[in-house]
Amino acid sequence: MHMDFSPTAPKAEDTEFDDFLKVDIRVGTIIAAEEFPEARKPAFKLKVDFGPVIGEKKSSAQITVHYTPDSLVRKQVAAVVNFPPRQIGPFRSEVLTLGFADTDGHIVLFSPDQLVPNGSRLA
Repeated sequence: MHMDFSPTAPKAEDTEFDDFLKVDIRVGTIIAAEEFPEARKPAFKLKVDFGPVIGEKKSSAQITVHYTPDSLVRKQVAAVVNFPPRQIGPFRSEVLTLGFADTDGHIVLFSPDQLVPNGSRLA
């Protein structure tokens, strides 16, 4: 399934607020980031701390254009924490790290502009 994430993508169909609440989006701090050479498309392997309730989770993210592993450590990011894990080659991605495509289609991470407690849920 190919999704269009461009600014000209058609609006998704309307949904109910209760359906939105089923998606658990939390903030966490990246505590480790490394190259993921086995990935088909350039990506990093991330380890993100979501606080005491969710804990530390792993994520694969195709964000190599705007970021380096060193620039990611200590960065807060938003992620969906209640999707089923996905096997990406030899790596098990446990959360979906969120971002938006820039004008060239490269992902820019979605993160708070001020420090918030790890594990905070999107309000």
